Amino acid sequence: MSDNEQNIPLRCEIASADTWDLSKLFINDEEWNKALAEFEKMAEKIPSFEGTLGKSAANLADYLDFSHDLNLLGERLGYYAMLRQSEDEGAATARTMSGKITMAAAKAGAAASWENPEILAIPEKDMDTFLANERMADYRIYLQRILRYRPYILSGKEERIIALHAEGEGAVSDVFSVLTNVDFNFGMIDTPEGKRPLSQSSFSVFMENSDRDLRQRAYETFYGCFDAHKTTLAGLYSGSVKQDVINARVRGYPSARAASLFPDNVSEAVYDNLISAVSGKLDTLHRYYKIRKRALKLRELRHYDVYTPLVPAAKKTTSWNEAVDLVSNALSQLGDEYVSVLKGGLLGRWADRYENKGKRSGAFSAGSFTGDPYILMNYKDDSIREVFTMAHEGGHSMHSWYSARNNPFMHYNYTIFEAEVASTFNEELLFRYLEKRADSKEMRLYLVNKHADDLLATLYRQTMFAEFEKTTHELEEGGTPLTADLLRAQYRKLLEKYFGPEMVFEEASDLEGLRIPHFYNAFYVYKYATGVSAALALADRVLSGGAKEREDYFTFLKSGGSRFPIDALKAAGVDMSSPDPVNAACDVFGRLVDELEKML
Repeated sequence: MSDNEQNIPLRCEIASADTWDLSKLFINDEEWNKALAEFEKMAEKIPSFEGTLGKSAANLADYLDFSHDLNLLGERLGYYAMLRQSEDEGAATARTMSGKITMAAAKAGAAASWENPEILAIPEKDMDTFLANERMADYRIYLQRILRYRPYILSGKEERIIALHAEGEGAVSDVFSVLTNVDFNFGMIDTPEGKRPLSQSSFSVFMENSDRDLRQRAYETFYGCFDAHKTTLAGLYSGSVKQDVINARVRGYPSARAASLFPDNVSEAVYDNLISAVSGKLDTLHRYYKIRKRALKLRELRHYDVYTPLVPAAKKTTSWNEAVDLVSNALSQLGDEYVSVLKGGLLGRWADRYENKGKRSGAFSAGSFTGDPYILMNYKDDSIREVFTMAHEGGHSMHSWYSARNNPFMHYNYTIFEAEVASTFNEELLFRYLEKRADSKEMRLYLVNKHADDLLATLYRQTMFAEFEKTTHELEEGGTPLTADLLRAQYRKLLEKYFGPEMVFEEASDLEGLRIPHFYNAFYVYKYATGVSAALALADRVLSGGAKEREDYFTFLKSGGSRFPIDALKAAGVDMSSPDPVNAACDVFGRLVDELEKML
C-alpha cells in the first residue's frame, strides 16, 4: 500500500460538517427500511387499478395520485441508497439497500406495465375531456408525454413481457464493466517511485505523466490486455448494438437512433448537424495537435502524447471555503438568489467534500425532488481544477434546485440533453473570471490550456464517439456483422479523421473503440457536445446582456421537464436545431488555440 493510500482517512474519521446531510431523505437506515416496506406494500395495490383508468377523469386522477406517491417514495429510497453506497462502495449495508430498492422498483415496474397501454387505449375525445379536468393540472404534461408514444406502445401483455426483461437489458453492459474493471489484470508499471498498479482509473494518470517512456510503456501494456480479449469485447459491443436495434424494431421505430432521440423530441438532423459542423472545423483541431507536437518537442506525435499537459499545473492552494468564494464571485452575474443558495449549500451540508477509504471516485450531483441537490466530491486543495469541478457540480445542483421548486413531481426532472448546459455554463463563467484575474503568465497559460483541452474532450472527442455509434448501428441495421476487425477499421478511420496528419498511431490504437463504457448507453455522448455548445452560447448571451438575458436563462433552469430540451433552450435564447451554436463553439476552441500558439 502506498503512503498516499495509508493517509486516506476512514469514513468515521471525516468531520460531519464535511459530509452531506441526508436527513431530508431519511433520518437513518432504520427509517429507510420502514419506508421500503411501505413502498412494497403500496406496490401491491397496483393491479387493483388495472382496467379502471378509462372509465372517468376521477378514476384516472386517482391512479395518478397513487402513482405520484409511490414514485416519489421510490425516488427518495433510491437516492438515499445510492448516496449511502457512494460514501463507501465496500459497505455491505448500503450495497444491500441498493439491491433491495432496485428489485422492489423492478417488481413495481413490471406490475404497472399495463399503465401506458391502458392510457393510450383511452379514446382521444375522452382523453381531451379528462385533460381539461382540474384534477389533471399537475399531470397534463406527464400524460401528454405518454400520448406521444401512441405509435410505439404495444399491448399490455407485450409490454409486460418487455418489462420482465428489463433487469436483463443491462447484462451486456454489466459483463463489460466486470470484465474490464475487475477481471482484467493490467499488471504493474515500473516508475521512478517504484512499481505502480495499472488499471482503468490509473491509466489516465499515466497518460498525463511527463515521462514519455513511462507513457509509452503504460499505453502498450494497457492496450495489450484489450488486444488479448478483443474478440470477446467486440462480441459484447455487437450484442449491445443488436439489443438497441431489436428494441427499436419491436416497437416500430425507423432506427435505433430514432428510438433513442424520441424521448427528448430531438430530430436526427440535430445529431447530423453536430457531426457535420464539427467535421467542417477539424482544421483547427489538427492545428492544435501540430502545436502540441511542437510544444512537447517531439519528432512524432503518438497517441500516448495527447493527454500530458502542455504546461505544468499552476501551483495554487485553495481551501474549500476559498473555492466557494471564487465560484460565488464568478457567478455573481446570476444574481443574489442563485449565489446565496449555492453558497449556503456548499458551506452547509449539500456536499460530501473529501476523500475517504472506499468512497466513490470523481464527482457528481444528485438532485431529487425531496432532498437537497447533493454533491459528491473528493476535493483536494492543491489543484485549481477542483474549483472548476465545484462550479460544474454546483451548476447541476442549482438546475435541480430550480426545477424542483417550479414544477410538479411528475415532470420536474430535466433531460440529460439539458443537464450539461447548466454545469458547463458555470465552468465557462469561472474560466472567464479567473483568466481576467490571473496573477501570472503561467496561471493564464494553464487556464487557457485547460479550457482548450476540456473543450476538445467535450466537443470534438464526444462528436467522434457519436459518429462511431451512428456508423455501427447503421451497419448492424443494414445486415453487416460487427466483427472485431470491422469495428477496429471503422474506429481507425475516425481516429485518422479527427487527429489529422500530425498523429502517428500504434497498431493497437483502434482498440480504444472497444473500451468506451458510454457506448453501452447508445446515442448518449452527443449530448455532451451539444450541451457545451449551448452553454458557451448562453454564457456569451448572459454576460453581454442585461436583465432579460439573465431571466431567459432562469426560464431554462426553471423549466424542468415541462418543455422538451430544444424548446427549453430556445426559451433561453439558443437554437440547437441550428448548427450555429456548434460552429460558434468550434470558433471558441479556435480562439483558444490562437492564444496557446502565441503564449507557447
